Amino acid sequence: MLHSPRLTQLALTIALVVGAPLAIAAEPAVVKPAAAPATEAAKAPLPLEELRTFAEVMDRIKAAYVEPVDDKTLLENAIKGMLSNLDPHSAYLGPEDFQELQESTSGEFGGLGIEVGQEDGFIKVVSPIDDTPASRAGIQAGDLIVKINGAPTRGQTMTEAVDKMRGKVGEKITLTLVRDGGTPFDVTLARAVIQVKSVKSQLLENDYGYIRITQFQVKTGEEVGKALAKLRKDNGKKLRGIVLDLRNNPGGVLQSAVEVADHFLTKGLIVYTKGRIANSELRFSADPADASEGVPLVVLINGGSASASEIVAGALQDQKRAVLMGTDSFGKGSVQTVLPLANDRALKLTTALYFTPNGRSIQAQGIVPDIEVRPAKLTAEVDTENFKEADLQGHLGNGNGGADRPTGSSKRKERPQDDDFQLSQALSLLKGLNITKGN
Repeated sequence: MLHSPRLTQLALTIALVVGAPLAIAAEPAVVKPAAAPATEAAKAPLPLEELRTFAEVMDRIKAAYVEPVDDKTLLENAIKGMLSNLDPHSAYLGPEDFQELQESTSGEFGGLGIEVGQEDGFIKVVSPIDDTPASRAGIQAGDLIVKINGAPTRGQTMTEAVDKMRGKVGEKITLTLVRDGGTPFDVTLARAVIQVKSVKSQLLENDYGYIRITQFQVKTGEEVGKALAKLRKDNGKKLRGIVLDLRNNPGGVLQSAVEVADHFLTKGLIVYTKGRIANSELRFSADPADASEGVPLVVLINGGSASASEIVAGALQDQKRAVLMGTDSFGKGSVQTVLPLANDRALKLTTALYFTPNGRSIQAQGIVPDIEVRPAKLTAEVDTENFKEADLQGHLGNGNGGADRPTGSSKRKERPQDDDFQLSQALSLLKGLNITKGN
């Protein structure tokens, strides 16, 4: 029979967890404790019958389980179970997990370089991060991780799986993957310190710039502003088009996504959020400054583009500022808030949904590109170019004053678009837009 003092102690423990203060913020911003909102759920009495059952189960486990289990372990497992059954993105963060989350948003952390989600009980790769062990090993967005070092992942939470993939730098780990429903195969790779440069940029060719965002960190908005200025400087004049590459970008900080979109917009709504708690209904609008100078813009997305990436893509699509090209995005339309607890622990809790300017929630649906372009392998043909007029001895000069162009004179160095079909199509579209507009 359950004793009253024990029930009171357990009820107090659970009340402290369930009644943790909530406040809205973008993942992974950290919210300081504040007064809990006076909602009907907060005022509802605790379900004593369920608490009695909980305490009885706990007593039975302690008395009958094959190995001794202490109260702390059982309660922490109960908290993890409570959160893991809400949605795939809510989680209980122990001290190490909390620290790792903070490090990941600063741009440096240890691991394999994989952003993961959950699907049908398996761990699924949302996207590999550029220039990490995962991307170099050929791991792709959509791969299912069915085993980690031979141990099945089915039934594990994302936090448990991530803990197993993290470890000492230099140690090797073997992942068993399933791709597109095929036969499982192993990939062995070594853990490394992941240093993520969130923004990369370069001129694809004269007048056309390229900006890739690998994930949205705290300073990503500022870095994109610098990249736009550098591209214009390197080009020597105003650009005629920009490709913004958000493929395999798993998201990150909401505020950074707003700042990036604002670099390409001069007015209008960027994104808004809705939730149940106080201050969860936020709206973000563009300011009149335009770092991109209004040049034609193509945004590349794919199934690895999630969360903050979808905020940017959705805003630019709804505001008719860019043409979206690629394949459907991931479909994560929720906002997570990190709520610190005592003893360096925290809750990562889904507190709101976000919506594009036209009121679209992309949760579990994703952003559909304006022009679907699937990945394709480009193979350069053997150059069988015949002699030209300029190769003939004694040929006449060009009356327009242009230089002769004999065979082989048009060879150029390799460029990113030469082996990236989607990027080459994006560049071709920008050129076409300029021709039709008479620029």
